[in-house]
Amino acid sequence: MTVPESDRPQSVPVQPVPVQPAPRSSARMLELVFPKDLNGHGTAFGGFVLSLMDKAASMAAIRHCQGSVVTARMEAVDFHLPIRRGDAVALEAEVIHTGRTSMRVKVDVYRETLATGQQELATSGIFVFVAVDDQGKPRPIQKQEQSSHP
Repeated sequence: MTVPESDRPQSVPVQPVPVQPAPRSSARMLELVFPKDLNGHGTAFGGFVLSLMDKAASMAAIRHCQGSVVTARMEAVDFHLPIRRGDAVALEAEVIHTGRTSMRVKVDVYRETLATGQQELATSGIFVFVAVDDQGKPRPIQKQEQSSHP
């Protein structure tokens, strides 16, 4: 069926959207929990949650140092609440301290009920990353200027 010319929507010129840079020392992720991610108690495997935390933390670290990083250590990971099948997992990672070649990244994991958007802190921890060069050797981190972001 052909739509008559008079019934077709008129095209409106598209205005370019201003490009905003991403925050340079943080990262956010959202992930669903599926049956394969569950242990025998019906809650998310700790290793699954740690893997997501490492991924979010590494993105924040890469953004901060503008280059490759490796995970050096996981510190003080606390599991506060269980995460169940069907929950969403919202992660927020932020560089909280920078040394000469290393960074400490705080990661908070929230379980979210998708239908309501309710979030509760489920897990939190600190990860340490080292900036590395192309040969995998530690390299100095250039100091970032802090920009204000919404």
